[in-house]
Amino acid sequence: MVFNRIAVLAVSKPLVFKAEQSMASELPTDRTSYRRASTRKGDIVFVVNPKGANGRTGKEWKKLVPYLRSRLDGVYNICESFTSGPSHAIDITREAIREGADGVIAVGGDGTLHEVVNGFFWGGKPVAAEDQEATHTTALGLIPLGTGSDFARTFGWKNDPHDAIERIVKGQKSRIDVGVINGESGEPHYFINVADIHLSAKAGYYASQYKRFGNLCYVIGALRGFVGHKNQDLRIKVNGGEWEIFPQVTALCIGNAKFFGGGMKITPNADPCSGDFEVVILQDFKWYDFILKLHKLYQGTHLAEKNVHSRS
Repeated sequence: MVFNRIAVLAVSKPLVFKAEQSMASELPTDRTSYRRASTRKGDIVFVVNPKGANGRTGKEWKKLVPYLRSRLDGVYNICESFTSGPSHAIDITREAIREGADGVIAVGGDGTLHEVVNGFFWGGKPVAAEDQEATHTTALGLIPLGTGSDFARTFGWKNDPHDAIERIVKGQKSRIDVGVINGESGEPHYFINVADIHLSAKAGYYASQYKRFGNLCYVIGALRGFVGHKNQDLRIKVNGGEWEIFPQVTALCIGNAKFFGGGMKITPNADPCSGDFEVVILQDFKWYDFILKLHKLYQGTHLAEKNVHSRS
């Protein structure tokens, strides 16, 4: 895979990740739950995952709507759209952008945010509004109501939806970097937080089965991921440099932002506005190393360990 200018090659199978900018393209019609004959300027679409955080997101959203309307009615036309399954947020986002929405707000955790980010692109190019001036853009927003809400931590945002609404009211915006992963086949895949492979990717998969335990689900997922896990040698090159062999890699993380896994500061020097990724490589970790060094992963002090490597 290639992330930005970082190439990662497992001994048996090549992979590539990179970050890029490109122009908008023609899009086929998607079926989504966000449909309007026309979208007025000033529309903001809130993409809500009602099943997020083991159902807590949907309940909290219902409580939040009256406050949201009290702060935004008269300024924006508020459009709610609930996801019904995996990847639905992608379709909703693409439709909203095509219809000229001023903002698409992910309501939920990092999974919902990730899908909304991918909805901003199609066929490797940004989605564009139809029947709008070329200068029109749609902003990405976030109301953190999920389990981890790790992306928000990088900006120092409290896990408070009322604060998020106030940022929307004030129109606070920032340019952020987006990473794109290009594999051997299929559509490019985009990320704004942390992309990871090997153990940490497995841990994320297993963590989704333990959301009822809150942020502890990520620790449980990591420990379960160690069952049957085998470290693997990787060849890596960064910014077109020479290939380097890193033996016995447990996990490789490419951070556009700092946190993953419910608050683990895995790439502590990453900045989503810097134009660079931080690459962190964990080597020869055992399950007991993970337990003993867990506090360092949360504090971001693990880079001092001899079997942890980092570069920008």
